Amino acid sequence: MRPVVRVIPLLLCLLTLVACQKAYYGAMEKVGIHKRDILVDRVEDARDSQAEAKEEFANALERFQSVVKVDGGELQETYERLNSTYEDCDDKAQNVSTRIAKVQDVAEALFEEWQAELNQYSSAKLRQQSASQLTRTKREYKKLLSAMRKAEKSMHPVLSTLHDQVLFLKHNLNARAIASIKNELDTVERDVASLVKTMEVSINEANQFIEQMLGD
Repeated sequence: MRPVVRVIPLLLCLLTLVACQKAYYGAMEKVGIHKRDILVDRVEDARDSQAEAKEEFANALERFQSVVKVDGGELQETYERLNSTYEDCDDKAQNVSTRIAKVQDVAEALFEEWQAELNQYSSAKLRQQSASQLTRTKREYKKLLSAMRKAEKSMHPVLSTLHDQVLFLKHNLNARAIASIKNELDTVERDVASLVKTMEVSINEANQFIEQMLGD
């Protein structure tokens, strides 16, 4: 299949998605819920999903630490617990990514609309005030998105290590597998500590952005 032919269905899907998003925002505005309100709600959702992920990864560290203390007869149960922990963390990480994408979508729509509507002002003074407010909001949003993306990225090393150890334990239900996990424990502890700090920075940025949006 030619490359152009393969791209066409993807473009059609993207166009359909954009049209659906515009229809959604339009429908919400008709009932008095504007893009600004949706943005605040989605930032709150993203913040909450990061808080949940932070807690889940902290729990994963505790279970990871407990693995090195098991006896040989408990290896199957240990694998099942660790695998369940990995799957829970992966779910939380995917939820964070989804929430951030939704924040980005509505923010871009809001800023595009805001920029276009500046031309509707007859008062130069009010236009300048609104333009300044838009610039400030964009600047704060950029900080927020950067913090969220950094938090999202910080989950990957922990997930990768957990996945590797779960697979190794699955294929080697013996003392050697437990020894391997014990050797990785320091790395996981450092990664989780870094993850928690990064998540907290992102959550604080979200709180500040929400406060600003509600205060304007």
